[in-house]
Amino acid sequence: MKGAFFRSFLILRSLAQRGVSKDRPRLETKSALSRDQIVAAARGWLGTPYVHQASAKGAGTDCLGLVIGLYTELLGAAPETPPPYTPDWNERRPCDEPLLSAARRHLTEATPLRPGQILIFRIVPTGPAKHCGIVSAGDRFIHAYAGRAVIESWLCRWWMTRLAGVFEFPGVEQ
Repeated sequence: MKGAFFRSFLILRSLAQRGVSKDRPRLETKSALSRDQIVAAARGWLGTPYVHQASAKGAGTDCLGLVIGLYTELLGAAPETPPPYTPDWNERRPCDEPLLSAARRHLTEATPLRPGQILIFRIVPTGPAKHCGIVSAGDRFIHAYAGRAVIESWLCRWWMTRLAGVFEFPGVEQ
């Protein structure tokens, strides 16, 4: 049983990394993306099982894999391959901010909250930002829930107090 899981994990990981280059430049869209188009694409991932460091719609993903999968689905290719990362939201060490840094390189910072935007969360005040999702409505977001699947959740006060950044995909209609 262990061997089958490990093989499945390797297959999912290879699917997530296929065609992605660390040196790929930021893509520009040929036509504007609508917020409805982004939310509909994100809802297409609902129910995808949680698999750490994967990005395969319907087969397995984590929160970053969801955002990378949507970027690929909507824009044609992911801008870079993320380095290995731990699944632990509760890291309590001072460090650089790889998730926020990558978002700033490839996305546009935004306010106020609107459907289709990418949210990045810092679960522990003294740790790095380690979770992300997509705004689906004014008070809801879609994210990969560790140990379960991609779900749509309330964007309640608990999440809002941990918000570290809000970003737009390139080419979103304003």
